[in-house]
Amino acid sequence: MTFDNTLAVDLKGVFLCMKYEIPHMLQSGAGAIVNNASIAGVVAEPGISAYVAAKHGVIGLSKAAAVESANQGIRINALAPGLVNTAMTKAWFDDPNVSAHFIANTPIGRVSEPAEIAGMVLFLCSDHASFAVGQTFVIDGGYATH
Repeated sequence: MTFDNTLAVDLKGVFLCMKYEIPHMLQSGAGAIVNNASIAGVVAEPGISAYVAAKHGVIGLSKAAAVESANQGIRINALAPGLVNTAMTKAWFDDPNVSAHFIANTPIGRVSEPAEIAGMVLFLCSDHASFAVGQTFVIDGGYATH
């Protein structure tokens, strides 16, 4: 995938979602948006520069939009998951070198399951997170602590 395509999907896609979500939330009087970034938005890995740039952009865009929308009842945050066990990441797990790298560098010693990420999204969209605005929530088993 080219640099432009990566930014178009991973960054501009988030921008366009918010462009259309926010007006509907303003009509209803409130809302919560959780944008999907990645640990690549807080740390860099070799060979994925475009993805790292896009995910850093998602975090910055989320912060800026949060500042612009918070006083209108809309809370915007970003989620930065580490490696998640999904069909998309199966090829990485099938490669013993890649899998070993992530497991060795994740203090919890495993990758996450989709339900663990979904739980944080549910929390951030709930009233329990009513004071969380413009933050990036890293859920990576400690990977980014290095």
